[in-house]
Amino acid sequence: MKNIALCLRYDGSRYHGWQVQKNDITVAETLEEAICRACGERTRVVGCGRTDAGVHALRYCANFRSDTRIPMERLPLALNARLPEDIAVLDACEEEERFNAIGSCIKKEYVYKILNRKIRDPFLEKRVCFYPQGLDLALMQRAARAFEGTHDFRAVRSVGTETKTTIRTVHWCRAEREGDLITVSICADGFLYNMCRAMVGTMVYASYGKLLPEEIPALLEKGDRRLTGPTMPPQGLYLNRVWYDGAAGNMMARN
Repeated sequence: MKNIALCLRYDGSRYHGWQVQKNDITVAETLEEAICRACGERTRVVGCGRTDAGVHALRYCANFRSDTRIPMERLPLALNARLPEDIAVLDACEEEERFNAIGSCIKKEYVYKILNRKIRDPFLEKRVCFYPQGLDLALMQRAARAFEGTHDFRAVRSVGTETKTTIRTVHWCRAEREGDLITVSICADGFLYNMCRAMVGTMVYASYGKLLPEEIPALLEKGDRRLTGPTMPPQGLYLNRVWYDGAAGNMMARN
């Protein structure tokens, strides 16, 4: 039986996140149905992360096991013919038996997009966070740098999934502005529930002077969620990149 890794992207606007739910439509369930129709067998897909309702992915990795005879180069076409227009499989490869999309992931990068102007853009309604109040980019950048390094990030996570540890390493956290669009990029070895959105909310608080960027390391040490910024809306968040060794790593790098 083959262990197949997929590179895909999706607009999460109409989905209740990645993970299969009992009563809501999800990306994983939709992909599993397409695999069943294309390959003629039921299977479970393992995703590289549990993106929440309304969150998008520019590059996402998932794997599943199948006896399909469809060549890897033709599998994306076969799946896309059975997927809705807001999900697309970009590439496929065969991986080692032990490969797991979430367990084998080395690091991930999320980006958060803020439309920072007084008038909203209806064409971007479900793809950015509209924020009409002025934001100080320099203060946001200082706050972003304060998150870098290895810390206990329980102060910027929402209660939800249980984890063995809340310690993570943030490789980089950056804020950039192009016109009215502010983009925050966060790369880490792993993320806690709503960690990215709470980090951005804390950066927004720093922009208003509700906290000083230099206070962030101490706030992380205290571990009190009430002392950091709000959890930002989901529609501005995108899983941007994921890193692996081996065939999956090569696949993700070329897409």
